Amino acid sequence: MILQHLHNEAPTPQKNPTTILIVDDESVIRDLCAKALSSYNVFQAGSCLEAMNIYENESVDLILTDVMMPGGTGLDLLRQIKHIDPTAVVVIMTGFVEKDIILEALKEGADDFINKPLNLLQLRTAVEKAIAKKILKEELANLKKLDHLKSIFLSLISHKLRTPITSISLFLQDIQHGVYDMNDPSFAQNVRMINEETLYLSRMVGDLLAFSQVMDVRGVQREACDLNFIVASVLQGSMEAQSKPGIETDFHEVPLPPLQLDRKKITFALQQVIENAYKFSGEVGHVTISLLDAGDQVCIIVTDTGVGMARDEIHKVFEKFYQIDPCNTGQVRGFGLGLYYAREFIRLHGGSINLDSQPGLGATVTIMLPMQ
Repeated sequence: MILQHLHNEAPTPQKNPTTILIVDDESVIRDLCAKALSSYNVFQAGSCLEAMNIYENESVDLILTDVMMPGGTGLDLLRQIKHIDPTAVVVIMTGFVEKDIILEALKEGADDFINKPLNLLQLRTAVEKAIAKKILKEELANLKKLDHLKSIFLSLISHKLRTPITSISLFLQDIQHGVYDMNDPSFAQNVRMINEETLYLSRMVGDLLAFSQVMDVRGVQREACDLNFIVASVLQGSMEAQSKPGIETDFHEVPLPPLQLDRKKITFALQQVIENAYKFSGEVGHVTISLLDAGDQVCIIVTDTGVGMARDEIHKVFEKFYQIDPCNTGQVRGFGLGLYYAREFIRLHGGSINLDSQPGLGATVTIMLPMQ
């Protein structure tokens, strides 16, 4: 089931009108195009430099550009945009019919051509076709990305399962062949090891089931929730906390009104953050969970006294499949997906999550959620 949800790895944003960037050094041409394309969001630029400034700072779906302009041609703009995003859609407007210009534009990845003087019907048709082409490009790119993610995930699962299954299998074979003496102290030691491996597998299966239930990030199912109760429930059910009695826990509640939250997604996000606090805290330490009323937001701060991490790792922990391995064992439990989805779920609620840490000094995770 978990693979069926991998294609939903990013939240679906609110659908906005298509945005078109019109680039031409003649304002009359730009205005004419803008009127013909009034059903779209339109930006205008009179040069390549101005166009690139807009493209880098705005969400642009299609670029409609002239060829001959002062300070850089439309072909120069085409190259720069395709270098940034090979799937970007660029339509060339030209009054030239030279074969060399057409061939060069095609070589650089131009998606269509419109002849000058402009025919407005032809312009609208070309834009509609180009937008449809963009949608197909994005779908193809998403399918390729999905295949890649599935391959990585299956490889990760195989790697995680191989070691414990091999250990259990070898132990059972040795018992079958009479290798062990039941009274030998090493036998009891190996039994404990195999029991730990079995628990490891059990937890992995539990993690898989948890991911399969919440990986659909297309939207939120809001209901009135008591955030204090959710945090307390996560703490009470934390397997990591229960397995480490030497870690002291402080939970600071704060009076809060009911919040409209997706209970499953927020619970999952908090589970990932809180479980990590215990997971990387060794056998002795301190974990503190504090809720703060920040006016129009509620702040959840999770602090631990664990191993911490280097500054250059902080931004990586929210990436898919990335795992911190402070002891370099190569056998860190989990799949490197928890914090990725925790961030996505918090963002779906209009919130944010930040991490601060230093090696040997533990970590602090700060989650902000809007009250409304």
